[in-house]
Amino acid sequence: MAEESSSASCSSNKTKTVFLAGVVGHHANGLTKTAGSTTFSSSKPGAAKKLVIKNFKEKPKLPENYTHETWQKLKEAVEAIQNSTSIKYNLEELYQAVENLCSHKISARLYKQLRVVCEDHIKAQIDKFREYPFLTLFLKKIDNCWQDHCRQMIMIRSIFLFLDRTYVLQNSMLPSIWDMGLELFRFYIISDMKVQSKTIYGILLLIERERSGETIDRSLLRSLLSMLSDLQVWLCPFTQGMGKSVPEYLHHVNKRLEEEADRVITYLDQSTQKPLIATVEKQLLGEHLTSTLQKGLNHLLDENRIQDLCLLYQLFSRVRGGVLVLLQHWIEYIKAFGSTIVINPEKDKTMVQELLDFKDKVDHIIDICFIKNEKFVNAMKEAFETFINKRPNKPAELIAKHVDSKLRAGNKEATDEELEKMLDKIMIIFRFIYGKDVFEAFYKKDLAKRLLVGKSASVDAEKSMLSKLKHECGAAFTSKLEGMFKDMELSKDIMVQFKQCQNIPGNIELTVNILTMGYWPTYIPMEVHLPAEMVRLQEIFKTFYLGKHSGRKLQWQSTLGHCVLKAEFKEGKKELQVSLFQTLVLLMFNEGEEFTLEEIKLATGIEDGELRRTLQSLACGKARVIHKVPKSKDVEDGDKFSCNDDFKHKLFRIKINQIQMKETVEEQASTTERVYQDRQYQIDAAIVRIMKMRKTLSHNLLVSEVYNQLKFPVKPADLKKRIESLIDRDYMERDKENPNQYNYVA
Repeated sequence: MAEESSSASCSSNKTKTVFLAGVVGHHANGLTKTAGSTTFSSSKPGAAKKLVIKNFKEKPKLPENYTHETWQKLKEAVEAIQNSTSIKYNLEELYQAVENLCSHKISARLYKQLRVVCEDHIKAQIDKFREYPFLTLFLKKIDNCWQDHCRQMIMIRSIFLFLDRTYVLQNSMLPSIWDMGLELFRFYIISDMKVQSKTIYGILLLIERERSGETIDRSLLRSLLSMLSDLQVWLCPFTQGMGKSVPEYLHHVNKRLEEEADRVITYLDQSTQKPLIATVEKQLLGEHLTSTLQKGLNHLLDENRIQDLCLLYQLFSRVRGGVLVLLQHWIEYIKAFGSTIVINPEKDKTMVQELLDFKDKVDHIIDICFIKNEKFVNAMKEAFETFINKRPNKPAELIAKHVDSKLRAGNKEATDEELEKMLDKIMIIFRFIYGKDVFEAFYKKDLAKRLLVGKSASVDAEKSMLSKLKHECGAAFTSKLEGMFKDMELSKDIMVQFKQCQNIPGNIELTVNILTMGYWPTYIPMEVHLPAEMVRLQEIFKTFYLGKHSGRKLQWQSTLGHCVLKAEFKEGKKELQVSLFQTLVLLMFNEGEEFTLEEIKLATGIEDGELRRTLQSLACGKARVIHKVPKSKDVEDGDKFSCNDDFKHKLFRIKINQIQMKETVEEQASTTERVYQDRQYQIDAAIVRIMKMRKTLSHNLLVSEVYNQLKFPVKPADLKKRIESLIDRDYMERDKENPNQYNYVA
C-alpha cells in the first residue's frame, strides 16, 4: 500500500519619387537657386553619356522681409477674390510666390495665415442674413452666399495649389484648402441656429408646396440640397431644427413611416405602398445607418435607453443590412466598454461586480430590445471573451476572490436563493476566462481558509459552487477540492473517536483537522513555541492517530490553527476568537505586564513578518486588546506592548482572527508562482505526449497541436523555451537535415 502523507492543523475550532536635385538657373521674383554643376563623361566615342548632378554648394536664402511682403501680396489677392474686386498681381506670379515660401519651409505658417483670412471673411457673412425677413429672399441669399463661397475657394485654391499638393497632402490631420473652406462655411454659417432652422424649414416648405401642386424654384431647391450634401449636413433629422438628437431622429423616422402608411390607406393606390415605404426607408434610414450609430448608439447604450434601443432595432430591421451594421457596432461597444473595466488596475477592487452588472445590462438589452436575436447573443459572448482576456490571469484571480467574499461567514448581503443566483452569474463570467488554472489555485487557497478557520457561510453554498465548477470544467478540475471536503468530514469522525477513547487532561478542548497533502494548498511549516499543555495534547493525539494509521506522517501547521480564549477585563468576561499566533502573544500577558517586540519574538518563536502582522491586528485594529507604545499603525523595532485592561466591546465573543483570512503579498506571489510552475509541467507533458504519438513533427505543427491541447494562454517565446528544455533533457531532438523539424527520442 502506498504511503499516505498527511498534515494536521492544531486548532480549537475550524477553520507604423524621384528627387530633383535642383532647377538649373531657375529665377523667380529675384530669387536664384544655384544648382550643382552638370558634367558629361564618356569612356569612348559613341558610348552612352553619364549625367552627374552634384549637390548644391549652399542653400539659397530668402531676401530680407521677403516672407512678410510676399504674404501681404497673397493676402491682398485673397481679399480681392472675396470682395469680387480685381487682383493687382499676375496669377502665375502669385502661384510662384506660394511655391517659394513652401520651398523654404514656411508652409505651416502660410496655411494658418490663409485659414485666418478665410475664417474672418466667412464670420462676417452671418450678420447679412438678418436683413432678409422673407423666407424666399433668405433662401436666395443663402444660395448666393454659397455659390460665391465655392467660386472664391476654387480661385484661392488655384493660387495656393502648391501648398495644397505638398504640405497639406503630407499632413493627414489637415483638411485640404477646399475642405477647410467647407468646414468654415459649415461652422460659421450653417451651424448658426437661426440659419439652421430657417434654411431647413424653407427647404422642406418648398418641397411641401410642390407636393401640394404649387410651382417652385426648382433650381434654387436643387442648389440648396446640393449645398447640404457638399457640407455633409444631415437634412432628415432636422425637420424641426438641425439640433435633433439620434433618439429624436429615430422617432421622426418612425413617424414619417407611419404617416406614409396612413396616406396609402387614406387616399393612395395600394400598389404604391411597397415602393413608397421602401423609398422612405432607404432615404431616411438606409443611407444613414453608420452615421446614426456613430452619433448615437454609444449614448443609448451608456444611458440604457431601452425604448429608444427597441425602436432602433425595429427600424434597422426594416432595411437590408441594417441589423448586420448594428451587430458590428454592438460588438465594438462591448469590447471597448468591457476593456475599460478589465485593463485599468485601479478598478481591480470593483472589476468583478462591474463585469456582472455589465453582463446583466447587455443581457437585458438583448432580451428586450434585440428580441433575443441569436447573432447578438453569440456576438456578445465572443466580445466578452475577447476583452476579458486582454489582461491575462488577473480576472481569473479576482473572480476567485469575489466568490470567496460571497461565501464567507458573516456575509449577510443576500439570502440563500440570491446567493445561488449570484454564483450562477459568476459562472457565466468564469466561462469567458482562459486562465482557469489561476482561478483554481486562488479558489483552492481561499476555500482552505474558509474551511479551516471556520469562515464558510454555508456548506450547501460551498458544495453548490463545487457542483457548478465540476459541471463546467469536469471532475478532474474539482477532484482536489472535493478531497478537501472529504478531509473535513473524516476529521469530524476522527475527533469523535478521539474524544471517546481518550481521557484528555486540562482545560483545553482540542480539535484537529487531518489534511491530505495532495488536496490542500502547500503551506510552509513554521515552528513556534507552544505552551507545554498544548504540546502534551499534540503528543496524545499523535499517539492515538498513528496507532490507527501506521506508516503515516503528521506535520503540524501552526499557521492554520485558531483558538477561543477566555479573558477577563475590567468590563467583565469576554471570549476572543483568535489565531494560534495571536493566542501565543496574548498568553504571555498572563506572565508579565509589558513586553518588547524582541521579547515576544524570542518567547513565541513566530517569524518576524508574521509576528508584526499579529501584533498589528491586536494593537492597531478595531478590537485593541493590547496597547502599543508608541502609538502608530505599524509595528517597529523597540515597540512595547501591554494588556489593555480597559478593553470594551458590545459583543461577548469577539472575532479578531480575521487576519488569517487576509491574503498577504507573499501568499499571492506564492500562489501565482505555483500556477506558472504547474503550467510548465503541463506544457512539457503535452509536447512529449504529441511527439510520442507523431514521432516526427515540424515546429509549426507541434506548436499548433500544443495550443489545441492546453487550456491556458502561452506566449510563443515561453513555448520555445519548453521545447529547448525537452531537447536538453533528451526527450526529443532536432532533425539533423532539417533543424525546423523535431524527432521523438524513445
